[in-house]
Formats: sequence, C-alpha cells, structure tokens
Amino acid sequence: MNGATLAREDAQPDTGPIPDLATAPGEPLLRLEQVHTYIAESHILQGLSFAVLPNRVTVLLGRNGAGKTTTLRTILGLQPAASGEIRFEGVDISRGPVHQTVRRGIGYVPEDRDVFAGLTVEQNLRLAQRPGAPPERMAFAYELFPDLKRRAAQRAGSLSGGQQQMVAIARALVNDNRLLLIDEPSKGLAPVVVTQVVEALTAIKGTTTILLVEQNLAMATALGDDAVVVDDGRAVHVGAMAEIAGDDALQARYLGVGGKT
Repeated sequence: MNGATLAREDAQPDTGPIPDLATAPGEPLLRLEQVHTYIAESHILQGLSFAVLPNRVTVLLGRNGAGKTTTLRTILGLQPAASGEIRFEGVDISRGPVHQTVRRGIGYVPEDRDVFAGLTVEQNLRLAQRPGAPPERMAFAYELFPDLKRRAAQRAGSLSGGQQQMVAIARALVNDNRLLLIDEPSKGLAPVVVTQVVEALTAIKGTTTILLVEQNLAMATALGDDAVVVDDGRAVHVGAMAEIAGDDALQARYLGVGGKT
C-alpha cells in the first residue's frame, strides 16, 4: 500500500461500531472485516464488515452506488482491497490473485453477464469448467435451465438477454463451487424470465452458499435468508431478510421510497 492510500485512510472519520457480523449460529464461510476499497481516487468500501453463513442466501441491499458490486469484485480480487481482511473458509484471501481465489471454490456471475458471444452455449459452459470438475455438474446446469440444453449448439451472442443470463449462472454451476457471488441476476429481464431465474436459484439454495446482489426486493425476499444493507460503503444493518422486507422505515431510509433498491 502506498503513502497516498494510507493518507486517505487516515483522513477518514471514525465510522463507529461494526454491525453484528452474523445473527445466526454457525461458523461463517466468508467474513469481511474493515475492508476498504478504492477505485482511482474514490473511496468505495469504507470499513465494510459482515459475514456469510454456509448453505444460506445472504442478500446485499442498498441504493445504486452504495458499493454492492464493488463488494463482490473485492471478494474475488478483481478490485483488490486496500486494507482490511477477507477470509474464506478461514483462509485470508484479501491479497490473493483472482485465479487462486476462484480455484478455492468461488463462482462469480457478473451483472453484465459477459458471455462469449461467438461461442456456443456448450462451449461457454465447458470453457468455464475447471480441471477435475465433476462431469455431473454440466448435466445439473442443463437440468436447471432446459432451454440451454435445447440451444447447446447455438451461439451465445444470438440468445435473448434472459437466455444469456441463464448461461452466466450456468457457468458458475458447472464447477463444484462452495460460494456463488451473483450480481443482479434479474437486471433487465422480463418477469417470466425472472421467475425462471428465481426457480433455478431456489433449486440450488441449501446445496451451496450464495451472496446475492439484487435490486428486485420481491426476488431478494423470495430467495434471501440473511441480508446486509450497505450504505456509503459500510454495513449499516445486518439481519434476517424477512425482517428487512417487513420494515418499511428501514427500506425508505436505505433502499429508497417504497423499498426499492
């Protein structure tokens, strides 16, 4: 870390006590403690702390620009943390290279999908498979998204937005990942496709751990067990997703009028 970064951090005001990292029993699969991340000169994550419990869906909520996507990218190492600690299965991954973090069993579904347009559906999935991935994972992905199996030989660039989102999620499922980082899977999708995505994520819920960024509060409520509300790069509320879904005042304060994120 260079002197300029240290100077910027020293200038930050005291953010007060850290919210409870977990409210349910069990050892966290993932833990962030006092994580700071910068993008150029912008201080995006400002001492972010929370935990993700295994085999549950934890939803990151907050207004646009609160730091939710940066949180996922920081965990993966795409936007490295300037300071703080990120532990996955007890191992510090804060400064590790992205490929090493992924090989530990973390899958990522970015908000812009990033499919390889010139490759077929099946080629996209096979390219995502790591060496030694269980062969049944491919069948599992096709079982969740039967439309992809029918279109396995079709170029991904010719698919609809909803179908491309299915490819993006399926790529994370062809490996035996213990943590999935999923960024706004309902973004820009028609309601019928959102329903399909919810059904697929519900099917894998409980078999793996999911950290989900989602703007659609109804979808977040349907899938989420736990929730972390992020505001200005800090965790300002940690609790059950059902609690937040029923708290109009909290929604209005941190998610915008009417509880929309």
